[in-house]
Amino acid sequence: MKIGTDIIQINRIEKLLEKFGDKFKTKFLNDSEIELAQRVETIAGFWSAKEAISKAIGCGIGSELSFHDIIISKNIKGAPNFRLSQATQKIHNIEESSLSISHDGGFAIAVVVIH
Repeated sequence: MKIGTDIIQINRIEKLLEKFGDKFKTKFLNDSEIELAQRVETIAGFWSAKEAISKAIGCGIGSELSFHDIIISKNIKGAPNFRLSQATQKIHNIEESSLSISHDGGFAIAVVVIH
């Protein structure tokens, strides 16, 4: 079992959105994630989640794992979950995972557990 966590100030994401607009979103979000992430708090939460996932996997975001290799979605009750691209899943072979995202007081935080 491995755990990853990440926290980010929401206003940091807000400033990047103001400066780069949709170009910023497409840099780290897939099309389905952009549809889900309509609020800055959600976008910050997705950023934090992808960072936490990369930390749990143990490689960080880079040549072995890109932002676009991680696909975040929500179940019918609105709880977040993720999957990896097929190529990345073959490399990292995650059998089970759990993702939690929260935001409050100007921060977004994510925690992930993988097996």
